[in-house]
Amino acid sequence: MLKESLRMSWQNIRGNKMRTFLTMLGIIIGVTAIITLITTVEGATGEITSQFTALGAGRVTVSVTGTPLKPGLNSTDIQRISRIDNITGVDPTVSFTRHVAGDGRLAEDVTIEGRSSAYFSGESGGIGMGRGLTDMDMDRHSRVCVIDQTLHAALFPNEDPIGKEIVIAGLTYTVVGMLDDSSDSDVMRAMSTMSGGSDGGTAIIPYQAALRMMGSNSVNSLTLYLKDTSQSDETITAVEDVLNAAFNYRDNAYRIINLESLLDTMNTMTGMMTTLLAGIASIALLVGGIGIMNMMLVSVSERTSEIGLRKALGAKPSLIQAQFLIESVMLSLMGGLIGIVLGVALSMLIAAWIGIDFTLSTGAIVLAFTFSATVGILFGWAPARKASRLNPIDALRSM
Repeated sequence: MLKESLRMSWQNIRGNKMRTFLTMLGIIIGVTAIITLITTVEGATGEITSQFTALGAGRVTVSVTGTPLKPGLNSTDIQRISRIDNITGVDPTVSFTRHVAGDGRLAEDVTIEGRSSAYFSGESGGIGMGRGLTDMDMDRHSRVCVIDQTLHAALFPNEDPIGKEIVIAGLTYTVVGMLDDSSDSDVMRAMSTMSGGSDGGTAIIPYQAALRMMGSNSVNSLTLYLKDTSQSDETITAVEDVLNAAFNYRDNAYRIINLESLLDTMNTMTGMMTTLLAGIASIALLVGGIGIMNMMLVSVSERTSEIGLRKALGAKPSLIQAQFLIESVMLSLMGGLIGIVLGVALSMLIAAWIGIDFTLSTGAIVLAFTFSATVGILFGWAPARKASRLNPIDALRSM
């Protein structure tokens, strides 16, 4: 009986090709929209998250505004923070601009960054040539520096910069390393330039020397490198204890930015956005379901005599209902399959167009296929029930 119902449903679908296509169109559009939106949003979110993680994994940033009596952190405060368990390195950051001379050339508005050796041990792939600052450089107050490729091109074009000398604020520094353009540090510097920083190149020197150039003994920015990111909450609490004691528990004296927490918040927001977009796209499926119900009601009216004849020959109401319900589900599933193919193809095109990796979202496919099957059942049930409850005598009168 099931095989016969499937055959008759398929014959009816094939017999009304244009009406069948228009009926399935709503399902096709809905499924295509769900798969395309969810897959594209997940791909873009994954790309943003991976880049964000690469920039901030295992790092905590401390930004200090200070108080009138204590404008920033001194060396004692920095040492106390560095002794906290789970902190593998502390990188104080000092930044200002100066003119830099080298090899008879002058580079104007060069960003001078004061950092510690922890910056180079914490960064991945930051050095493209030579070496970074070391603990020995920090302890001996060595006049050494690391430059980026912009400053290299300005002062030592077509020359190996390692071992060359540059003059900053009247003091001579030896170049011991050059940054790699593809490093995370250069990404951060590009962001600094966009926010109003200098684009004349960068020279990194020990932060103590940078403080002396500025005539200051305190820093207002720290980057903390964590050994175990799973213990970031406990570590931040310990850092807060040190900072509260340093600033006499004054409010708004500092701000701690934990990029791991920001990632969690961002993932939550993107999850909500994906759900919202899927809900909006599902409206098209509901419209398609209404189209299926409308077609099935018309089909019941057109096939009244057929239903009456089958009932007169002994067909049970449940069999009549099953046939029309199967026809409704077949329409919905066919539209769902076409929508899945179109959705995947469209997602691949969009991913290639905006430059992100395409990742097939099996969850979106399962959701769309399940939704389309459910729509076929829900919106096909009423017409199927109407067909099964027709009075055979009344139905035969329409012949």
